Amino acid sequence: MKSSFLLLVVLIVAAAQPAQAQVMLDISKVTCDQWSGYKITNPQNIALWLSGYYNGKHGNTSLDTQGLAADIEKLRDFCITNPQLPVMQAVERLMSKK
Repeated sequence: MKSSFLLLVVLIVAAAQPAQAQVMLDISKVTCDQWSGYKITNPQNIALWLSGYYNGKHGNTSLDTQGLAADIEKLRDFCITNPQLPVMQAVERLMSKK
């Protein structure tokens, strides 16, 4: 009796735990429209990841917080005029102008 009560308590506690969905996102497929239009997540979340990705790719370990804010503004402006372009390509184009 005691073991079945314990099993019941364990099952109830396990069922009460919220399920955590793992959401994977292929950034290479995200368009400017999806990025700037908040259609996936807050654009700043993706912009921070992109900044880390491209700076890491180029061996840069410094973070210019004001420069990052300015780059996000430039990316948003660029994406408004190029909504179908993948956001990673947009970043490549903007980074090549620097």
